[in-house]
Amino acid sequence: MARHLDFYFDCSSPWTYLAFHAVQPLALELGAEIAWKPILVGGVFNAVNRTVYDSRAKPNPRKQSYMLKDLADWARLYDLRIVFPPKVFPVNSVKCMRGAFVALDEGKLVPYATAAFEAYWGDDRDLAREEVLADIAKRAGIERQRFFAAIETDACKARLRANTDGLIARGGFGSPTIFVGDDMFFGNDRLPLVKAALEAA
Repeated sequence: MARHLDFYFDCSSPWTYLAFHAVQPLALELGAEIAWKPILVGGVFNAVNRTVYDSRAKPNPRKQSYMLKDLADWARLYDLRIVFPPKVFPVNSVKCMRGAFVALDEGKLVPYATAAFEAYWGDDRDLAREEVLADIAKRAGIERQRFFAAIETDACKARLRANTDGLIARGGFGSPTIFVGDDMFFGNDRLPLVKAALEAA
């Protein structure tokens, strides 16, 4: 049986940008197939992880300072540019994440998500804005009219809800969440454990 992992993600998370970048060469090295699972992380937080909002409202200054250093360290390691905090944070990523299904159907998920992550975390652009989404779709080679029509369909909305609910049902509480079989890993820094699980699969 081929090695396989499920990658649940929302482009509004900087840690997910890091993991998205790093999981691809890892999967290539091990011959593992990635099943991309777009979600709405706000829906996950609302359902099972509301303490995220408390920590945002009243951050621990020591933890906040270290988080900024940690993020910068990982970005430097991966040779990525991450603006944190961006001008709009948290961002409304619902239409962007619906668009990921349009990209999936066209076999363009990786260039689409790459463009979305770079627009928000690299270029500090608001993922909720139509012109930003249009640029992301264009960079991924997705026709604009089809993109904007598709993300408003009930079917596309239902797919995003289904993936979000599916992650919650599997015990997830945020993004990025990776599964190797039923083994769950949360966060960019768990990729060495993901590698070990794939090697043992």
